[in-house]
Amino acid sequence: MYLCYITPMRLTAIDFETTGTVPGYPNEPWQVGLVTIEDGKIIEESRFSSWLKIDAKRPFNKFAPGRHSQIRDVLADAPTLAELFPELSKRILGVSLIAHNTATERNILTKAFPLHPFGPWVDTLTLAREALPSLPSYALEDLLPVLGLTDEMRKLCPDTAPHDALYDAIGAAMVLGKIMQK
Repeated sequence: MYLCYITPMRLTAIDFETTGTVPGYPNEPWQVGLVTIEDGKIIEESRFSSWLKIDAKRPFNKFAPGRHSQIRDVLADAPTLAELFPELSKRILGVSLIAHNTATERNILTKAFPLHPFGPWVDTLTLAREALPSLPSYALEDLLPVLGLTDEMRKLCPDTAPHDALYDAIGAAMVLGKIMQK
């Protein structure tokens, strides 16, 4: 007799907000956000967001989105990504990772923790382009209203907006769920 064991599916959506590149400075993360999805549902209690340490004198790319310019003193006193790794590792190792345009998140994690395997990765940007080929924009903040997810995002992230790492992580998770329903 053949038995098939099906285990619950667990994924983690992750997003980093970054400084952007500036001559003489690499692209660095200044915020991380993540949320766990189990059996297709966002686990609200799993939401996690943290500022990340950036030297107060480090310039940001003038086109880098987000509110980093308003919180420079907070970022100077924030924990480093390495200091957060014990907490993050429980959530990001051994699970599939979701991001909207995975290249940024994958590069940051691989550079910061080169001896750890991350993924497999699910890229909601790629999925959205395949599933919805005629949209004028695939930016996350443009996809959410097109998919009818704006009200749910307001409930899950009442004090955030696009280009906040937690907002974008939850948004990527919701886009994946909506596309999988189709």
